[in-house]
Amino acid sequence: MELYPAVDILGGKAVRLTQGDYARKTEYAADPLDAGRRWVEAGARWLHVVDLDGARTGEPVNLDALARIAGLGTAVQFGGGLRSEAAVEAALENGATRVVIGTAAFLNPQLLKSLLMAYGDRVAVGLDVRSGRVTVHGWQERTKLSPASAISRLVDHGVKTIIYTKVDWDGMMRGADVVTAQSLVKEARGARIIYSGGIGSLDDLRALASLDLDGVIVGKALYEERFTIEAAQAAL
Repeated sequence: MELYPAVDILGGKAVRLTQGDYARKTEYAADPLDAGRRWVEAGARWLHVVDLDGARTGEPVNLDALARIAGLGTAVQFGGGLRSEAAVEAALENGATRVVIGTAAFLNPQLLKSLLMAYGDRVAVGLDVRSGRVTVHGWQERTKLSPASAISRLVDHGVKTIIYTKVDWDGMMRGADVVTAQSLVKEARGARIIYSGGIGSLDDLRALASLDLDGVIVGKALYEERFTIEAAQAAL
């Protein structure tokens, strides 16, 4: 199971939000490259980079930061504002190994189909869930979709990698929702599931490691030094 240290970019800085709330942010690095370098030098094999400005505005804003982070030589999973083919192409051209489609995957299924045909496994879908329903537009709007129905729809479209975020717990370090993660794996019919939200301890990672997940995204717990990259990888 892979560890994905998070680098969330807002206003040109590396931050973490609490429960997806832009008004509740903590700054961890004035330059996101420094955050990325910190995790790479600690042994990270992947980075999960989110353009929070792009997620809110609808088009990527921090592609220059993506390019600089990708220059560190580690695989980068990148999302935030990727709602057109041009935006996805720009992200890939700026060094993304894998792109994460969120809002567009649910509001523009034809675009998702086109991207999957063009880029295959380099396209993942972000399944951001708040109060039991999928959210879009940078976690600001809830849809009527349940996680189970959303996963079924995505798998039917041919999506191979799904990134589940429990927004209610994100940045809270209150623990992993192992029960939900387990149910999502069953719904995925073989598609890869990456879990995010609430990780606060190595015990959380060990609990998730017992499931058939592809990876876990960790942000605040790493920044707050609850554990190291090396210890997290060992736990997984």
